[in-house]
Amino acid sequence: MATSQEVQQGDLPSEVLQALSQNDPILSATTFPSIRATELKGALDRLASRSMITYETIDKEEPVLEPEALEIAANGSHEARVFEALKQAMDGLTVSELEAAVGDKNVVKVGQGKAFKSKWIAKGKEGRLIASTDSIQDVTQQQLQVIQKTSSHPDPKVITDLKKRKLVKMQKITSFKIHKGPKFALEIVKEETDLTADMLASGAWKTAAFKPYNFKSLGADQNAGALHPLNKVRHEFRQIFFEMGFEEMPTNRYVETGFWNFDALFVPQQHPARDLQDTFYISDPKTADKPHAESQDDKGDYESYWENVQEVHQDGKYGSIGYRYPWAEDESLRLVLRTHTTAISTAMLHKLASQKGPDGRPPPARYFSIDRVFRNETVDATHLAEFHQVEGVIADYGLSLGGLMEFMEIFFNKMGIEDLRFKPAYNPYTEPSMEIFSFHKGLNKLVEIGNSGMFRPEMLESMGLPKDMRVFGWGLSLERPTMIKYKVNNIRELLGHKVDLSFIERNPAVRLEKA
Repeated sequence: MATSQEVQQGDLPSEVLQALSQNDPILSATTFPSIRATELKGALDRLASRSMITYETIDKEEPVLEPEALEIAANGSHEARVFEALKQAMDGLTVSELEAAVGDKNVVKVGQGKAFKSKWIAKGKEGRLIASTDSIQDVTQQQLQVIQKTSSHPDPKVITDLKKRKLVKMQKITSFKIHKGPKFALEIVKEETDLTADMLASGAWKTAAFKPYNFKSLGADQNAGALHPLNKVRHEFRQIFFEMGFEEMPTNRYVETGFWNFDALFVPQQHPARDLQDTFYISDPKTADKPHAESQDDKGDYESYWENVQEVHQDGKYGSIGYRYPWAEDESLRLVLRTHTTAISTAMLHKLASQKGPDGRPPPARYFSIDRVFRNETVDATHLAEFHQVEGVIADYGLSLGGLMEFMEIFFNKMGIEDLRFKPAYNPYTEPSMEIFSFHKGLNKLVEIGNSGMFRPEMLESMGLPKDMRVFGWGLSLERPTMIKYKVNNIRELLGHKVDLSFIERNPAVRLEKA
């Protein structure tokens, strides 16, 4: 039989076959005691794939001696060493003399108590320690020596006691029981992996051994890129909007002035949404310039628009009494991280007011946007400080609330969401306003899926839009339908630094109409 060093350096599969030719079956624990289980398993798998052997894996826990136990097995237990030192001293020893005789304070400290308990030692005259018996049996050393030699012990109670004393620990040992296979042979025949032209020409293919094709093997991981679930759902929403004739708004301005984000939407300057605890304000620079045209194609009248917004807030206009408070210009020019994409919708509607259709009036329009907004929220399982808003706006003549409800039915039906319910709500810039609910079969209850309304005259007429033009507006988050679609309970697992990249790679394509 080859030594362990020779086996490790040589051909391990051949050594297995040689061992099996002499005994069948063989146990790896006795035949190859020094070979690691992982290395041996690789050789066994190679032979088993050729049906030359079969094998069974045997897993069991065996006691292993700790460093202190190894010392006890070699030199005796602490209590036995204390006894032997006292037996050699005819008149007994003091504690300090005992420590000097044994040579280890810790051995004396532990062994003294156990020796007293076993009645091996006692106190003599003047407090000196003496041996109280002629001979002892060091059971602990004997138990550890048995474990050291056989890696086992017949009495589980002994193992439990030694574990409590931290003298042994249990270790998982893997071994194999190996049998001859149906194609057992001492020589490993080389298996061809390809049928070549030379083999066909020479006829060598008739006697060649071919490696069987593994139809269950997996291909190599290509580490290809993957779209985030939010991007997949966003794509579905964009397709729905484009099918319905909408134009996508530019949403590349994350920083807005309070004018576009609040004032132009008829949100009063004392509104709670404008507090620091709800909104992120920019510290440097703190303010921006007044609204103005940013290109030659922009024909909007920004000066009149600024004055109209100020007047409708402060004194009232267009049939409205306004909010009747002193409107502050500085507050309107403060820079904020936009809290909604409706700021973009407002800018687009203002530009629409300067356009002229065939009848000399602003033409009907449909706009949508899907992008990130920011709010000073407390982060939890359902809220983040930044999220994505899906928003749609329809501007046309003769629109009514009933038309908005019908359009919502059509829009959400395209996502597979049916059975809508509408609830009156309040928004500073829409009147009437409605929250949109749908029955969620998984949760077995109505859940809010969006908000909607018709923009107020105070907002639209300040831009210069005609009185008979009405505007629908509605919005919803991108995260909520994505979480429902992909069954994500914690929004932090969908967006942010805690996202599992394997989840991104394995998530399926989304089809909202089949949700």
